[in-house]
Parts: sequence; structure tokens; C-alpha cells
Amino acid sequence: MQSAKILPFLRRTVQLARGEFAALGALGGIALGVLAFAGIADDLTQADSHGFDGRVLAWMQPVAGRPRGPWWLQEAAADLTSLGGISVLALFAVAAIGILLILRKRLSAVLLVTGLAGGVALSEGLKALFERQRPPAAYQAVDTLNASFPSGHALLATVFYLTVAVLMTRAFPRRRLKAYVLSVGVLFALLVGLTRVYLGAHWATDVLAGWCVGAAWAVALWLVSHAVERHQRVRHAALVDEPAVGLDEQSARSGPAALPRRADGRRGAPVIGE
Repeated sequence: MQSAKILPFLRRTVQLARGEFAALGALGGIALGVLAFAGIADDLTQADSHGFDGRVLAWMQPVAGRPRGPWWLQEAAADLTSLGGISVLALFAVAAIGILLILRKRLSAVLLVTGLAGGVALSEGLKALFERQRPPAAYQAVDTLNASFPSGHALLATVFYLTVAVLMTRAFPRRRLKAYVLSVGVLFALLVGLTRVYLGAHWATDVLAGWCVGAAWAVALWLVSHAVERHQRVRHAALVDEPAVGLDEQSARSGPAALPRRADGRRGAPVIGE
């Protein structure tokens, strides 16, 4: 092998290894989320689970119907918990999908639709399966509709905000920006879940289960999209996201004709003093 071909070969090898390690990590994350949910679901019939849920709810609301803290904290919690509601998430999803389609990110748009629709199906299916009662009505500071386990708000918020965060990391080359975006997505999911317990809408284990299922589903979506993108990029399929063209790349494609004309008539960057 010629020395000029060694460096590109090594780069492709490193990129392939990174992709395989990421896929293995994703599989491990899915397995961890599923096992954690199975453990929580198994504990529902045990007294220890009810004791834990009761202690957490009693700490959140020393007096039934009056969450701990000043009045404005309860108002803020009521606002934040709506970030996991299906109406708010559907509105955000429509806006995000529109942006993705304008940017020709077709695979990402399909991923987002699948993630939210699948999250709703998982939430409703698991609620119907377990049929757990919610906390007593005296503790509920917000209106509730169906069964308690798992928390639909926590599950859907985890799926949506983590998926959007992962999609956004593709637009940022720096690791710090990637870490920041992912941290914001995790923070949104945590806030929604905590407010559900704080407002008496769910038991603590409902929220923990919702986080586990939501995270496992979000990671599974990423793994599927990663495999589909690699497969279709080789086949030049239409579903693959088109890469964003940066300013430097656009200038390189345009060539010298895109550069401004200087005072001497030649094209190039203007000289100071012209």
C-alpha cells in the first residue's frame, strides 16, 4: 500500500470503529433502560415500592394538595409540566418537522415523527397493561386523565427532547456545543418528570419508569436511523439527510468567481486601504 493511501485508510478505519462502538453503546443503553423498567414494574406489587412512593409524595406535599414551597413555585411547576403534554409536544414537533423538511433532512423528519408516535403508543399501551391508580385526588394539583404507570409526560418528554437534541448535535462540530445541547434535552425531560411528582399527578416510580422507557426508545430510534443512514448513503437513497453546506464549503464550491472584485479589477479579498 502506498504511503499516500495509508492516512485516508486509517481515517476510514477509525470512523468505522467509532460507529461500531457507538452502536454497541446504544444497544447497551437500550438493554439498561428495558431492564430498569422491568425492575420497577416488578416492584409494583411489593410493599417497599408503595412505601417509597408514599414517602416521596409526602415530602413533596406535606399537606395534601399544597406542594412544598412558595406559591410561585407551584405556578412555575404547572407551566413546566405542560412541556410534556401531547398538545405542546405535537406543536413543537410540527414546527421542528417543518424546519427539517425545509433543510431537506428527510430521515430526521421521519425519525421525529416515528419517535413521537411510537412514544404515544408505548405510553397508552403500558398504561392499559398495568392500570395503576394515581395518587389520591387530594394530592393532585393538576387534572389527570388515565392510568398512572408509566408517566406519559415523562416518557414523551424524554423521547422528544432527547431526539431533538441528538438531531441538533449533528449541526454543531464542537464537542462542547454537542454536550450542551444534549444536557438541555436531558434537563427538559428531568424537569417534566419532577413536576409530575411535585404536583401529585404521579407516583415517583411512574416517572422513573417513564424516563427508562423514553430513554430506551430514543436510543433505539437513533440506532435505527444510524443503520438506515449508513445503508442508504451507500445506495444514494432519497431518504438520507443532505449535509449542511458551511460558508467555507460554499466558497470552495463557488470558486474565485464568488469572491468580491477589488479596486484593481482582480477578484479576491479586499486589501486594507482600498
